[in-house]
Amino acid sequence: MIGFCLLVALVCFGCLVPNEWLPSLPNDKLMHFLAFAGLTLMLWPLASGVAFAVSVVALLAGGWAIECLQTLVPGRGFSWRDLAANAAGIAAACILLLAWQTWADDAYRIFVQ
Repeated sequence: MIGFCLLVALVCFGCLVPNEWLPSLPNDKLMHFLAFAGLTLMLWPLASGVAFAVSVVALLAGGWAIECLQTLVPGRGFSWRDLAANAAGIAAACILLLAWQTWADDAYRIFVQ
């Protein structure tokens, strides 16, 4: 839980400070993708089932809120591409987790039962 909260704080800080405070990034969209994929992966052990689904929707809403708040930060603005990269990171992590869960269930049935 502490790691998740720290990553949320880091993502919020990185997204809500003026551009001149940040180092030059090689690929902004990749950073959004990885940040939100990481947040989604960190949610997995904290919530399951419906709680995980609600948390993922809240994460996407949080990404949208950050984009809206960026309009208040000098040199920053709302970006649909950033929001799309956030959503793609969340979706990729969910697909990875679903594949992992499916494999783990199959492995359990094969080796334990």
